[in-house]
Amino acid sequence: MTRSRSFIATPPGETIKEQLESRCMSQKEFASRMGMSEKHISKLINGDVQLTQEVAYKLEMVLGIPARFWNNLEALYREKLAKVEAENEMEQDIELSKRFPYKEMAQFGWVPQSSDSKEKVIALRKFFETITLDAVFSKGLSPRIACRRQSVSDKSDYALMAWAQEAKLEARNIPVSPINYKGLDSTLHSIRAMTVDDPEVFCPKLVSMMADCGIALVFLPLLCGSYLHGATFYDGKKIVIGLTVRGKDADKFWFSLFHEVGHILLGHLNKWDDLSDDDEDAANVFARDNLISPSSYNEFTGMRDYSKSAIIAFANKEGLSPGIVVGRLQKDGFIPFSRYHDLKTKYELTV
Repeated sequence: MTRSRSFIATPPGETIKEQLESRCMSQKEFASRMGMSEKHISKLINGDVQLTQEVAYKLEMVLGIPARFWNNLEALYREKLAKVEAENEMEQDIELSKRFPYKEMAQFGWVPQSSDSKEKVIALRKFFETITLDAVFSKGLSPRIACRRQSVSDKSDYALMAWAQEAKLEARNIPVSPINYKGLDSTLHSIRAMTVDDPEVFCPKLVSMMADCGIALVFLPLLCGSYLHGATFYDGKKIVIGLTVRGKDADKFWFSLFHEVGHILLGHLNKWDDLSDDDEDAANVFARDNLISPSSYNEFTGMRDYSKSAIIAFANKEGLSPGIVVGRLQKDGFIPFSRYHDLKTKYELTV
C-alpha cells in the first residue's frame, strides 16, 4: 500500500492475501498451485511486480475469481499508484522550488510569472527539462561547471544551476565550429585588443571569434545571490561560456572572460573530479598574466608612479583599457579602491 496526501494505492496482492487467509492456504502451497516461485508470489502480494494477464488467468483457475476482475484491479492500482507518486513528487518539488530564485527568473523572462506553487514547479521542470527537480543536481544530467564566484552558499548553488541552464538554452541558438583549442589560444591577443572598444563594437566580434573556436558565448543578467561572474561547461560538442553583464566594470568583465578561457585552455573542463581552489587560482593567474604582461607590469610598478597620467600612458602602451590597469593596481594594493573610478568603464550590455 502506497499513500500520498490525497490518494491510497492498494495492490491486488492485498486481495490475494485475503483470499489465502480465508482458505487457510499458505503462500508455499499457493505458489505450487500457481506453478510459480514463492519469491514471485511474495512480490506479487506486496505489489512489487505487475499482475499480468497470464497471472490473472492462473488466479481464475486457482481461486475461481474471473481473470477480468484481477486485470481491472491491477489497472486501478497502477492508475492510483501513478497519482500517488505524482502527488508525492509534486510535494517534494514544491519544497525544492522555493530554493530557486523563481521571481527573478520570471522577471528575466526565463519562466512565466506565477504565484501558484504547483505552476512554479511545472514551469521549473520544463525550464530544466526534467521530470522532477531533484534531477537538476544529478551528475548524469547537470553539466560540470567551471565558474568564477565571489562566494558559495546553498542558495548560490541553486541560482548557479538556473543561470547555467539559461546559458545552455541560449547557446543552442548559436552555431559554432568544432572545438579548436589552438585556435582559441591564438586569438587571445586579438581579444585583449578589444578591451579599448565599446561593447556594441566588441560584442559581435567576440561572439563570432569564440564561435569559430567551438565556443558559444552568452551574456546573461546576474541572479542575485549567485555571486557569479561567469561559468563555463561542455554542452554536447560545444563549449558554453556565460558571462554576467549588467552594471559590470570593464576590468571585471574582461578578467572574468579570460578566467573562463583559462579553465578551457588549462584543461579544467576535462577533469573527472570537481575543480579545486588550485584550479581557480590557476585560472586567475592565467587571466591576470594574459591581460597584463608580468614583465611589463613589474616594470611599471617598479617605477612607483601611480598618477593618472602614468596609468593612462601605461595602458596606451599595452593597448589596454586604463580601467583594467586601475583594477589590477587596486587588487594588488598599490592604490586604494577609492581612487581613479573615472578611469573605469561600466558595461550595460543588452541581453
